[in-house]
Amino acid sequence: MNLLDDAVFGGRLAWDMGLLSPDGLRLAPALAMAVQRYGVGPAMGFEAVGNAFGDAVGLYDDFGALTFRELRDRSDALAVALGERGVEAGQTVALLARNHRGLVLSTVALSKLGADIVFFNTGFAKPQVTDVATREGVVAFIADKEFDDLVSGVDAARFDADDLDALIDEGLGRHPRKPERASRTVILTSGTTGTPKGASRDASSAAGAAMGFAARLKFRIRDTTLIAAPAFHAWGAAHLAAAMVLGSTVVLQRRFDPEETLRAVDMHRVRTLVVVPVMLQRILELPEDVRTKYDTSSLQVVASSGSALPGPLAQRWMDAFGDNLYNTYGSTEVSIATIADPKQLRAHPGTAGTPLRGSKVVIQPDGRIFVGNAALFEGYTGGGSKEMIDGLMSTGDMGHFDEDGNLFVDGRDDDMIVSGGENVFPKEVEDLLAGHPDISEAAVVGAPDEKFGQRLVAYVVKRGEISEEQVKDYVKQHTARHKVPRDVHFIDELPRNATGKVVRRELQSADGDSA
Repeated sequence: MNLLDDAVFGGRLAWDMGLLSPDGLRLAPALAMAVQRYGVGPAMGFEAVGNAFGDAVGLYDDFGALTFRELRDRSDALAVALGERGVEAGQTVALLARNHRGLVLSTVALSKLGADIVFFNTGFAKPQVTDVATREGVVAFIADKEFDDLVSGVDAARFDADDLDALIDEGLGRHPRKPERASRTVILTSGTTGTPKGASRDASSAAGAAMGFAARLKFRIRDTTLIAAPAFHAWGAAHLAAAMVLGSTVVLQRRFDPEETLRAVDMHRVRTLVVVPVMLQRILELPEDVRTKYDTSSLQVVASSGSALPGPLAQRWMDAFGDNLYNTYGSTEVSIATIADPKQLRAHPGTAGTPLRGSKVVIQPDGRIFVGNAALFEGYTGGGSKEMIDGLMSTGDMGHFDEDGNLFVDGRDDDMIVSGGENVFPKEVEDLLAGHPDISEAAVVGAPDEKFGQRLVAYVVKRGEISEEQVKDYVKQHTARHKVPRDVHFIDELPRNATGKVVRRELQSADGDSA
């Protein structure tokens, strides 16, 4: 890419996003002033949109509505109050909160102080919370009251994310000083295979890489975005950051509820819905008369990420709600690498799409996926990084490109099952089973086997009536024999973490106990 190409692309993107509209021209100088004061980050965004679109509603949550001006002024006040309680630039503060204004205001206030922010997963166990807080040097914890027990082992100041009004009232009308340094944000890995790792990246680098992301997901100024995915996760946080910069109205719900999500889409005329795949599954499981009583015609972008999107689920969603689904692939470490639009998902079910502008995706000879872009993380906060080859970073996944250049993610490199000398990736069998009309979802794991080394074990959530033998016969009819599960267990639901990923170790442990 050359400078002329970049300029043409940037100009076209600015036009498509509405940045050359009257609203965009009002926002531009406000952003410039905010960058000068706070650098690139959460504080910059809400300072700018508060000045540009003050009286417009910036946030709806379970507590009601806040205007952009209120978000700006209340985060100022919270920053002042936290500063008077000893929170300083360069210190690390932990956030453990569900999707509501407390998380947003705390994020912006800490950014205005120049403090570093660590987002904790609401699904962590108490030992994980304690270990990570100690490793990161957390001096204060802003957490929802429901997590009091989880944070009780952490030696740090404690603030209630559910009730920040007293602190805010204390600081109203006052403004924090310009911070001595820019705030940094640390996103934690899911911790499904051990102690969560902290991934830190430079906000300005991430912002520079965001143009391709914004173009493919059709971001627009003054949008309305419902972030159903957890905002503590990189996926939800990315959309919250985009909304902060573009003056989008954000809709948050403390807990995901499929019908309440559709109700909110109808009520607020939501254009962009941000989800993890299991949320699509739960919405589709609603009775048809419930799904169809809400007007979802405003939805133009349903952005899914965080875990693998089964091809059959994508087709079912678009059949029910229209061709508005976008499947994104990446990781906490490499950011977003590829996106599949509705046309690609129709033609190539299950694809992760094609690389974003500015991203390079390479499949190594052994099938491992490596990514290069300007938003690669800087390394784990506890030390170490991901493997690098020729400037590209490992995602930890295996995959392949089809003849049209569409990426398919076969599975985690450590999920591969070797049975009788044959390599099997669970995702292929899981996607196949998910396409059966009597199966809602399935997970496949490996279990020790004296004869074959490992055997395939399927855990199946039924949608209709189906037997163990019918499950095996269905797989046998559609793929190679060595991919047929030796054992089939029917369960009510798959174990998942807070971001919707299946926790395979729980299934493997259960199978080990029964073997």
